[in-house]
Amino acid sequence: MTLSQQEQRVADEIARRGDALLDDLRRHVGIPTGKNHRPGLDETRQRLTERLERLGATTELVQGDEKPAWLGGPTGDEIPPTAVCRRSQGECPSSVLIAGHLDTVHEPESDFRELTIRDDGTATGPGCVDMKGGLVIAVAALEALEHVGVPASWTFTLNSDEETGTYHSERVLRSESASHDFGLALEPALADGSLAVERMGSGQFQLECFGRSAHVGRAFTDGVSAVTALAERLVAIGAMPDPARGKIINVGPVRGGAVTNAVPDYAAAWGNVRFPDQGVSDELAGELEALQTQGEALPRAVLHRSFNRPAKPLIPGTEALALRAREVAESLGQSLPFAKTGGVCDGNILQDAGLPTIDTLGVRGGGLHTPDEWIELDSLVERCQLLAILIARLSAGGSEA
Repeated sequence: MTLSQQEQRVADEIARRGDALLDDLRRHVGIPTGKNHRPGLDETRQRLTERLERLGATTELVQGDEKPAWLGGPTGDEIPPTAVCRRSQGECPSSVLIAGHLDTVHEPESDFRELTIRDDGTATGPGCVDMKGGLVIAVAALEALEHVGVPASWTFTLNSDEETGTYHSERVLRSESASHDFGLALEPALADGSLAVERMGSGQFQLECFGRSAHVGRAFTDGVSAVTALAERLVAIGAMPDPARGKIINVGPVRGGAVTNAVPDYAAAWGNVRFPDQGVSDELAGELEALQTQGEALPRAVLHRSFNRPAKPLIPGTEALALRAREVAESLGQSLPFAKTGGVCDGNILQDAGLPTIDTLGVRGGGLHTPDEWIELDSLVERCQLLAILIARLSAGGSEA
């Protein structure tokens, strides 16, 4: 399928905005939004929602939910809200849910704080690819559609806890999924520019062990070592992974004991699991739960777990949506291969809620979550064009704009 005249106008309008896209990326990368840095999160949310409101969107700020206490993190008023910006056009037979996250993994006080342009057509900066680049191109895509006069019906969610598990905003994402036809998440493309059509699921756990403290020299036999109890269980966990089946479990950090001359009465470890389907998820859950003890006898072991991001297999609705995205890419002279990944994102939640979702429509780059995070600058225009025309076609029920 080739671009219609109206779609070509959209693509040309975005191409003319190339410098503005780079300036916008530089601005947002320079606002720290890692580690629940509320001033940066609030500023970024306000900047983006104001632009969406100028397109006719209405904004609702939804207070976030508490996450399990054993995972730590903000509580009460420290929990950031999720912005839900809705813009519906009656003539559009379909509606699109666009999911973006404001948070990064980078320390607000780090020296890695700004966008640095390199001579090879790339730039580095905190969150430049995950996902400030995605946010920048998504808002610009909607603005270009409005400028050209292309109707689109969409809701744009902006949460602040994707990097820490989406516990605060999961309820909002699931609720919004129920009233839309297609889901698009703005995670960066895979390393070769591919669209991820399958994702593993993910979960967190904490294993706590309780013992009895005693002086090592005077009353060693009175003590019960929580560290030893934990270590025995960590050895068992080490035998659980089966990567060939997609069954993955990792432990770290580990904590236990305060001094060397006292039997430790407490030890704990935190870990992460990955799984390709519900069957492997249940298998991991059962094996971890078997490490617990019953009753109050020492040593005592208690497991806490939260497998909150289900696997995202390739379902027919998502495959059809991915093929539409590839069709748009080919209309633009771009390629869009498909791939699978062990990473997880908010797309896992949207699809589990029943919404066909593709979730690597952001910019191209690499070095995610590191001080070497980089973006391919040409992808700002290219992926913005792809996103804009895909939103237009989906809003129109899949036909040309």
